[in-house]
Order: sequence, then C-alpha cells, then structure tokens
Amino acid sequence: MGGAWWLFYKEVIRFFKVAFQTVLAPVITALLYLLVFSHVLEGRVRVFEDVPYTAFLIPGLMMMTIIQNAFANSSSSLIQSKVTGNIVFILIAPLSHLELFTAYVAAAMVRGVVVGGGVFLLAVWYVNVPIYSLAVILGFAVLGSAVLATLGVIAGIWAEKFDQLAAFQNFIIMPLSFLSGVFYSIQSLPPLWQTVSHLNPFFYLIDGFRYGFFGASDVPVVLSFAVTLLALLMLALLALWMLGHGYKLRQ
Repeated sequence: MGGAWWLFYKEVIRFFKVAFQTVLAPVITALLYLLVFSHVLEGRVRVFEDVPYTAFLIPGLMMMTIIQNAFANSSSSLIQSKVTGNIVFILIAPLSHLELFTAYVAAAMVRGVVVGGGVFLLAVWYVNVPIYSLAVILGFAVLGSAVLATLGVIAGIWAEKFDQLAAFQNFIIMPLSFLSGVFYSIQSLPPLWQTVSHLNPFFYLIDGFRYGFFGASDVPVVLSFAVTLLALLMLALLALWMLGHGYKLRQ
C-alpha cells in the first residue's frame, strides 16, 4: 500500500496548497448561512425542545459542508487529471484499482472533515452547541465524507469535461444537500414532502449527524446509519468496477 499512501499524500497536499479556496472559503460560506438564517429565524422557529434554532442549524451546516467538500475534492482531482492528460502517470503506476480508490476517497474525507471541523470551531464562538454522543458525530462525519468522496470518484470518472462535472454538482449534489433538512425539520413539511424527503439519502446523513448533538432526530438513528452504510457500499462497488475496468480512463 506504499503507492496508495503517496497518492493520498499528494491529494492532501494538493488541496492544502490552496487552503484559502478549499478550506477557508467553504467555512466562511457556512458561517454566512448561519448568520443570515439565525438572524431571520431565531426566536421564530423551534424544532427540538430547549434547542435554539441557531444551535439546530450548526450540525446541518457542518454536514452539508463536509459532504460538498468531500465530493469536490475527489471529483475535481480526477477531472483535472483527465483534462490535462496527467492521469496517464497515475494509471501506469503499479497501483491496483483498490489502492486508487482508497487514496482518492481517504484524501477527500480528510478535506471534508477538516472543513466541517473548521465550521464547528468557529460556530461555537457564536452559540453553545451541546454534544450528546461524540461517537455518533464522528461516525456520521466519517461515513458522510466517505459516501460523497466515493460519489466524487464516480462523477470524476464519468465526466469528460468541467461542464459535465459542474452540472452533476449543481443539479444533483446541491439540490439534495439543501433539501435534506439542513435548515428545517422534515416534520414541519406536508405529508407528501415528508415522504419525498425520506427518499433523499442526504437526509439520513444530516439527521443522524444531528442526533449526535441533540439526542433527537426525525427518524431512528439506526435507520440513518443503515441507509448511509448501504449507500456507501453500493457506491463503492460501482466506483471500484469503474476503476477496475478503466471506464473512461483507459478507453
């Protein structure tokens, strides 16, 4: 696994070299969401008893930031390598498709968790956020970043140009993120839209993650964990198949 380690190291260094863009910018964006929504809705909306709306927002914003940045890291790295042509140097290296998958996903997970942690460290200066279960928080942070990092690998392999990747992010990742309960509880929605929300896999990520802070959620945390784990398994199998067959990489 020595080769996988160096590829992982290269990917981590790649995004840390432009940390203002890849780490600081998404943290500031999340804090702007927090400031705007808390100013408008604090005192008018209460989802969980004894939990201020501003505190309710923070786990959702953290997870949204984690998954968006994990996806962006793996997908952007692959599409840049394909467009510039230097993907050939990675493909000719003595790395198995499992090692490639592990390196890209692990590096994207690091970026997602680092950015999510940055949001938390700055947000707690603004409002007190309780921690009900650190194990649940860390578990969903790792699973959520892994799911979107894997989806980023799939999107990066599938896309042939930046426009296609941008469309994938703008029409799939962003809508699913915003409509997953980041800013609201699905219990406040009409029955039809509650049913639709349960079809959104991102909802289970955010709901399970939020349980780790407040000990309350819209669905049982075990269900959120099971759905997330199943999504990760299915996406990982697809990504490994694409890498193993050289889909749009060696063809």
